[in-house]
Amino acid sequence: MTAKKNKGHWSLEVTDTFGGEANYCWARRWTARGDLTVRGVVRALKADMGLTGQRAEVDDWGDNITVRPPKSGACIIGFATWNEGEAPDA
Repeated sequence: MTAKKNKGHWSLEVTDTFGGEANYCWARRWTARGDLTVRGVVRALKADMGLTGQRAEVDDWGDNITVRPPKSGACIIGFATWNEGEAPDA
C-alpha cells in the first residue's frame, strides 16, 4: 500500500444503499490529497462512515476503492477514485 507517485488527488464519497447497491438518496463528497496511501484513504472513508476501529469489506481496484461495513445491516457505502491533476478546489 503505497502512495501514488504522480500528481493527483482522491475523490471520496459516502452514500446510502438500497438492496445492497449505491442509492444516492443522499451523498457526501470531498477530495483528499494525493499523497495518501490506500490505507489512509480507507481510514478516511471509514471515519466518515462511523466505522473507525471496526472491520470493513474493502475492494481495491487500484484507481477505485470501495468500502462497505461488514454484514451489520448498515445501509451505507464509500467510494474513492484516483484523479490525475490538481484538485478542483486547489
